[in-house]
Amino acid sequence: MAKRRQALQNTADLALDRTFTMPLHRQLYDRLRHAILSGQLHPGQVLPSTRALASDLGISLNTVSHAYEQLCAEGYIERKVGQGTRVAYDLPETFFLPRGVSQRKTAPDESTHATLFLSHLGEDLTRQAPVSSIQTYLRPTPSRAFRTGIPDLRAFPFQQWNQIAAHCARSMLRNMAAYQEIAGYYPLREMIANHVNITRGVHCQAEQVIIVPGAQAALDMAARLLLNPGDLAWVENPGYLGAQRALLNAGAQLAPIPVTSEGINVEIGQKRYPQGRLAYVTPSHQFPSGITMHLSQRIALLQWAKQANAWILEDDYDSDYRFSGRPLDALQGLDLAQRVIYIGTFSKVLFPALRIGYLIVPPPLVPPFLSLCSSTHIHVPILDQLTLEAWMTKGYFLRHIRRMRDLYAARRALLIESLQKELGGSIEVQPPQAGLHLMGWLPPTLDDQQMAQQAANCGLEIIPLSALTLGSSQRGGLVLGYGAVNEQEIQAGVRQLASVFPS
Repeated sequence: MAKRRQALQNTADLALDRTFTMPLHRQLYDRLRHAILSGQLHPGQVLPSTRALASDLGISLNTVSHAYEQLCAEGYIERKVGQGTRVAYDLPETFFLPRGVSQRKTAPDESTHATLFLSHLGEDLTRQAPVSSIQTYLRPTPSRAFRTGIPDLRAFPFQQWNQIAAHCARSMLRNMAAYQEIAGYYPLREMIANHVNITRGVHCQAEQVIIVPGAQAALDMAARLLLNPGDLAWVENPGYLGAQRALLNAGAQLAPIPVTSEGINVEIGQKRYPQGRLAYVTPSHQFPSGITMHLSQRIALLQWAKQANAWILEDDYDSDYRFSGRPLDALQGLDLAQRVIYIGTFSKVLFPALRIGYLIVPPPLVPPFLSLCSSTHIHVPILDQLTLEAWMTKGYFLRHIRRMRDLYAARRALLIESLQKELGGSIEVQPPQAGLHLMGWLPPTLDDQQMAQQAANCGLEIIPLSALTLGSSQRGGLVLGYGAVNEQEIQAGVRQLASVFPS
């Protein structure tokens, strides 16, 4: 025991910050991973037992176990019965080194050392652990059950798309090879405005539409323009970690607001965080619960924003894939005080590599948003914009949505049926009304982190609800995506998932 405790004293400072919004198990994961990669913990070095480390740090045994399990799953440590926990001899980062290249780090020279001086933001980003739920669908590997946030790329008409792209390149690109409008290709902005006005109840003109490289870029821009460091930002809890990161990178303090059966609880937000300057919400299809925000909460949120002179970021992801009736009108369409910034993307409707998203902003915000665009990406690649506009003009866009909506509805039904058949009362599913994923609630006796890890060992990709929750979650759950997997893969995946549940 003394030897193991001595090993801990040789690592970087493992003190955890209980006031930080990042969960404790993630902080511990991050610090241990950094100690391993920096050489402070050497290959083969014995680590303290989970019980000893929990005692040293004054944290729960589960917190240490979750951090160790993540490190073990990613190949940073090895755990063997009777031999304890050791730093792995072959680290994941060395898999990509050319053969013969040593993983040992030499002392940095002055030029190398100079690159280590970062801004406060850079240091924060370096310390932060990877966001597993974002990385899950950012990997360029074939999708597996039940990865979230990915449409079925096998069902996309790439030949049709390529033909249009080739035509645009031959007939239009030569005349548009110079810098273009910062806000984006105007005919595409008109098409987007028409689409959301008709299908989503948005009230806007093409001049309010700004094309950006995806929804994450939109979140980052909005956070930086609308918040000062230290400002409070309401976020749904549980909620989307990509939005939380964008807000944190802008220096905001996250104010977690619980999500009820009616959506984000505005009353609790006003009581706990009356100084909130911004609220990030997914009202049409809350991530990850799938709940649709009730009209009363929508009105209350808009009233709060008007009275508090605050902003609302409405992320309307997956809104085109609603399975019962027409898509609900957007929050932006109810906004008379011009406090809502509407965010949309084509990544989940078409394909993720098409980095085209859009902001719809109140007219007074158009100039500052365009100014920020001019100092970052200037504009999205013009050929992609030309192709998308032509694809929409020819009617292929709406045709594709209708076809995929039917496909995803069938997969949703099959996943629910398979879960009920294989797992019965071991998982509680509330059928979502839209989107490409669903939530499966676990019994109180099951730990969702452990269940997700055991599922990963079987080749499944599942996000535990607690990973999306600020603070402790009252009940564990699993987020299961069904967009990128076919019927056979869904049924096989559910059988694999059922095998990790206790009998």
